[in-house]
Amino acid sequence: MFTRDAKLCTAAEAVNLIRDGAVVASGGFVGAGHPEALTAALERRFLASSAPRDLTLIYAAGQGDRKGRGVDHLGHQGLLRRVIGGHWGLACKLGTLALENKIEAYNFPQGVVCQLFRDTAAGRPGCITHIGLGTYIDPEQCGGRLNERTQLNLVERIQLGDRTWLWYRIPALDVGLIRATAADPFGNLVTDEEALVGEILPIAQAAHNNRGLVIAQVKKLLDRPASPQQVRVPGILVDRIVVAQEQEHEQTFGEHFNGNYCCAAEPEDGAIAAAAARETLLTMPVERRIIALRAADEIPRGAICNLGIGMPEGIAEAAAARELLDSATLTVESGPIGGRPAGGLSFGASYRPQAIIDQPSQFDFYDGRGLDFAALGAAEIDAEGNVNVAKFGTRFAGVGGFVNITQTARRLVFCGSFTAEGLQTALEGGRLRIVAEGRVRKFVAAVQLIAFSAARSREVGQDVLYVTERAVFRLVEDGLELTEIAPGIDIERDILVQMAFRPIIRNVQRMRAGIFE
Repeated sequence: MFTRDAKLCTAAEAVNLIRDGAVVASGGFVGAGHPEALTAALERRFLASSAPRDLTLIYAAGQGDRKGRGVDHLGHQGLLRRVIGGHWGLACKLGTLALENKIEAYNFPQGVVCQLFRDTAAGRPGCITHIGLGTYIDPEQCGGRLNERTQLNLVERIQLGDRTWLWYRIPALDVGLIRATAADPFGNLVTDEEALVGEILPIAQAAHNNRGLVIAQVKKLLDRPASPQQVRVPGILVDRIVVAQEQEHEQTFGEHFNGNYCCAAEPEDGAIAAAAARETLLTMPVERRIIALRAADEIPRGAICNLGIGMPEGIAEAAAARELLDSATLTVESGPIGGRPAGGLSFGASYRPQAIIDQPSQFDFYDGRGLDFAALGAAEIDAEGNVNVAKFGTRFAGVGGFVNITQTARRLVFCGSFTAEGLQTALEGGRLRIVAEGRVRKFVAAVQLIAFSAARSREVGQDVLYVTERAVFRLVEDGLELTEIAPGIDIERDILVQMAFRPIIRNVQRMRAGIFE
């Protein structure tokens, strides 16, 4: 029996079914896979009627563009009572509510949240994992709670066998907001024109199994049943289907549609790709290019890798320029495997990937130490080697997949300029010159929040480097050791004066000369 047409409705009709106090989960990664038509309609309903109220919002990856899209549609006092999110930096209104103590607010690792959807669907007691130990999400520190209003403890330390674990919990879902490309006549959902699959199946299962409501946004309806192997969410789990307008179903928040994000990989001419990547590198600011080239030196042949957003994005170009991508495989935590990760508001997608798996499965692979190499950004680094990416003064960004990745990758490189806000550099005759120093020091006595625990890293035996445009440090038993400096850089004038602590200095080498050509 074909059941889809009975489920069709407008976005306004669908969100009118959400009651006060409901627990709502939203899927997506930045803009890819986010049900923009549904969150926008929910905002319009609240602004018009002050309903629904006191919702609990749960989401795994950051969903937004810092300009009001994504989950920021829900950033209104009264609409929300509690938010449990993986990354907050793209949803500025949500972050403001949290910092002003107007909502209960939690930050859990992205991988933990998307796995919690699966655990909740299966009726398990929560997610038990090693991810988060030693960080501000550990209850021995903040327990992931972001303000004084947030009192309920949703993460605990427990002992199983001879090991310490973290036990995470979330409330049962009442509403799942998900997105796919199309719905077939049975209401089955396919994602063939999406940049990712995400966590739509566990969200749908968790809401359905709690006798809740599953609302799916699509951009088209199929006349014939989809191939069963292509169905990502079966129609039996879907209660309402909304066909979105084009402007509310863009493939990412950065691009309306890019067919390369959902097309099969093809063999590339390595020399042509390398030449194009070299041209791209030359357009980068000097410090970003230096960092990308030096970090790419650390990629092992044949490695499975993850590159973070921001400064590490250039490493993909540096690797392509040296034809390293013929052996190394780049992955994104949202699910793509192979190809080249996209940047900016298209982060989460990959250009011509080999495969796209669901997000919880990708984190299963990461959490089990499947990554050979990872490169991520760093906002603050302290004398112990701890890293903060979550909070900068009064601005809160959160961790996203950072904790999952940095606690498990076998070789880890943190990338970032030595100082921030105003740094200007130049290359002159193969030497680096600091034209103007940044106003913000990034090497501090103690980080505001521990997002990467150096002590935990030493326990599991990771190889950790900190790469800047002028210096390279390595994590050793006693803290940070300065191992390399750029040509033209003076240790005292350009490094030590700009640090709040003195690193270990034993045998300092010059960074590879070819980087500065």
